[in-house]
Amino acid sequence: MGIFNTHEKKAITELRKKSEAVCNDISKEIKEHLDDLKTDYEENKIVIKEFNDFVSELETKLSPQDIEKLHSFSSRLYKVKRCAKKGVEAMRELSRNQKKATNETLREYQEYLYV
Repeated sequence: MGIFNTHEKKAITELRKKSEAVCNDISKEIKEHLDDLKTDYEENKIVIKEFNDFVSELETKLSPQDIEKLHSFSSRLYKVKRCAKKGVEAMRELSRNQKKATNETLREYQEYLYV
């Protein structure tokens, strides 16, 4: 004889299935957002190098003040790139953590049901 009666086991099993479905939906959504972020980042990460190359070409044609403004702008663009990269890395970590949490929750349900 187990700890739970048939009705309780059925309720716990249904709760596990709903929980698993929710976790899988969240994991799928996180993965889609991560894939979108990665794609956007990869498509646009070259912009900084292209802009710096363009600034180098313009340096001979501009005044020192304008050159300084361009270098400042270039530096700020680099910070934006770093923020975007951190965003992609944070989303990747969130995805990994969600998968771990889902697997742990499912394992706990299994242990709970078959004690």
